Amino acid sequence: MKLIQVKMMINMKKPIALFLIFILPFISISLKAQDPLTLPGALEKALENNYGIVISQSQTDIAEINNNWGTAGRYPNIGFDANSSNSKELIDNTSSNRIAGSVGLNWTIFNGFRANITKDRLEQLENLAKGNAAVVVENTIQEVILSYYNILLQQEKLKVLKNLMQLSEDRYKYIQLKFDIGGTVTYDLLQAKNVFLEDKASFLNQEVAIRNAIRNFNFLIGEQPTSQWSFVEDFNADTDDYVLTDLLDKMLANNQTLQNQYTSLVLQQKETALQKSTLYPSLNLSAGIENSYTWMNTKTQGSTSSEALTPYGNVSLSFDIYSGGTRKRAIDVAEINEDITQVEIDEMKHSLTNLLFNEYDLYNLRKTLLNVSEQSLEAAEMNLQIADEKFKSGAINSFNYRDIQISYLNTALNRLQAVYNLIYSNTTLTRLTGGFLEEPE
Repeated sequence: MKLIQVKMMINMKKPIALFLIFILPFISISLKAQDPLTLPGALEKALENNYGIVISQSQTDIAEINNNWGTAGRYPNIGFDANSSNSKELIDNTSSNRIAGSVGLNWTIFNGFRANITKDRLEQLENLAKGNAAVVVENTIQEVILSYYNILLQQEKLKVLKNLMQLSEDRYKYIQLKFDIGGTVTYDLLQAKNVFLEDKASFLNQEVAIRNAIRNFNFLIGEQPTSQWSFVEDFNADTDDYVLTDLLDKMLANNQTLQNQYTSLVLQQKETALQKSTLYPSLNLSAGIENSYTWMNTKTQGSTSSEALTPYGNVSLSFDIYSGGTRKRAIDVAEINEDITQVEIDEMKHSLTNLLFNEYDLYNLRKTLLNVSEQSLEAAEMNLQIADEKFKSGAINSFNYRDIQISYLNTALNRLQAVYNLIYSNTTLTRLTGGFLEEPE
């Protein structure tokens, strides 16, 4: 008997082990769901892991590596050369061998200040790379903020749909009870059931919407799709009052996209200077030393050899007097491109100013709409409570009660969307005025 019990215990361990292997990943995911994640914590993860930020930082590193005097052409080039030449004359049976090695230096001493201009241009390219990286950071910060609050929005919508589903379920149970005692007809029961199932389907779809929102959020912060978080921030929007003139001054001074355009203008000015440098002469220095060993074997003289050590130093001056107007045309084109960049700056200022004015008006409108939606929600909640009492007392029919439920649902969802819209406008104004990268006072 004991032997049978032992065998049964051994056989039972296998399905238990398989069950644990299957369930452990879900236990792990459930535990990870308890991890609280604040908005600053999410931004910290994004700044460290976001793919776009990582790539832009690598591009900045490349520009920083290239920004040196060696790339600009300030320093000389030093090289070593070695060769061996062999020959044999078949009629006279004469053979020779020559081995030579040399170390040489080539240095452009002056070429119209081209090295200095190129170095300045490399510095501006590094600044532009940093500016582009800053734009990526700004956009990522805004996307993370909006994605974080979108999850909160979807969760709040789920609460509203759950509340509506519970009301529909209570109504369905109430009609079922009346039907059981003969107090109502089958049509009313089926209608209540359909309403409950419709609200339940909306609730289930909203759960899927939340999971999709979390996966999109995880992509932004560089986490795995299965990562789960407890989003602890309150779903509220700031209702600060902004002064348009202050926002405009901040935008013109701090907007990163506009700052990058200024850097592009400086780069174009350096390009014009580079083209003008071709009008100057070029002074070059070449110096080095060559060591050669020669061996020769002839019929008359036998085997002979010689060795030479030859230092050298040369200075050359070159000046392109006329090249068919090529240099002049290149300068003209560079100056036109410089003017184009200046016009693009003016266009960008105008465009950003229009965008700021529009966002400012939209922000104030959305503040008002949020206030209106909150008042509407208070009235809708009270109306729903009264309608529930009237429906149970028979003062209104099921159609009127459902209309009031739908009105409450739309009002509640509109209020939640109004909160999110105000958050969206706030982040847009902050990005336009460079607030995400602003140094704290």
